[in-house]
Amino acid sequence: MILQADPGRSFAARKAEIRAAVERVLDSGWYILGNENRFFEEKFAAYNDSPYCIGVANGTDAVEIILRALDIGPGDLVATVGNTAVATVSAIERTGAGVRFADIESGRFTMSPDSLKSLLDAEKNIKAVVVVHLFGAPADMEKIINVADEYKIPVIEDCAQAHGAMYHGRKCGSIGIAGSFSFYPTKNLGALGDGGAVITSNRDLYEKMAALRQYGWVKRYISEFSGINSRLDEMQAAILSVKLPFLDEANAGRRAIAAKYREAFCHIPGIILPEEPDNCQHVYHQFVIRVQNGKRDELAVFLKNSGIGTAVHYPEPIPCQKAYQHVPATVALNHTLTVNDEILSLPMYPELSGCEVERIISAVRGFFA
Repeated sequence: MILQADPGRSFAARKAEIRAAVERVLDSGWYILGNENRFFEEKFAAYNDSPYCIGVANGTDAVEIILRALDIGPGDLVATVGNTAVATVSAIERTGAGVRFADIESGRFTMSPDSLKSLLDAEKNIKAVVVVHLFGAPADMEKIINVADEYKIPVIEDCAQAHGAMYHGRKCGSIGIAGSFSFYPTKNLGALGDGGAVITSNRDLYEKMAALRQYGWVKRYISEFSGINSRLDEMQAAILSVKLPFLDEANAGRRAIAAKYREAFCHIPGIILPEEPDNCQHVYHQFVIRVQNGKRDELAVFLKNSGIGTAVHYPEPIPCQKAYQHVPATVALNHTLTVNDEILSLPMYPELSGCEVERIISAVRGFFA
């Protein structure tokens, strides 16, 4: 069976180095906020062309900590999109703020600047925008920031699926006021458990986020303000430090597989391929096609019967989910709702062999033959 995602292969590719890093942590006797965490923070900040990085427990906490450091809380609203993992919205609501949804651009699955403008015109209490670089595709940050600047509100980048993605020569996460990352095992840079990070070039924001991740401590055991417990543990930091130097190579592998998919499927009626935004580097956390004419589920079953896994990211837009039906539909979400019944994620990870990629391509072609 070819799995849609297979983090075990990522571990196998660096097994000896990872085992050595784990042994080093075990022998150190220091397991929380020690040298491994500091080393990874420095390297990840440098990789993202950002002066500051803070390791946290997971990507959800990362978004929450940024928002709280910006003093977003009860009575405020935050704009984001409805076709992301629910973690983005959960992080917003954990601050006490409410959420409002902008529509997406259907080709790249990321926030529509025009829809955001309409939303900010209609909702006067939006205090921040959380942009999601979904599936590894950079959102149109220049236009989004220009819109947000009109209203003097900050833009936060959710880069959980976009490690190493580039927008006009800049790393995603380094463009807005701050960027959040998840190191869930299936991510482009994945830990062997949960983990996350925030990056920023704003010194004051960095210092507040560093305190927020540990109870609001500026001095040990003394809380300057209310914080949380969200720390990247030494074990995961050490594992991530092993894998970080190979991230660009892994992303290049994803892009090579995506190129093969594109070449194979570009002339098949009924398949819409994901857009490659101009002057950007898509890192293909997922390779998501749109299957038209109501055949998405049929294709998924056909591939499963052929020994090929697929997934739907995500099966129901957040505004349609029971937990979030209370959120007003301030602007039309036409693209968010339209693409939902068509999207299908094909297997995508750099350890896929050439034979496996050809097998996937052959099966998809066979379905449409």
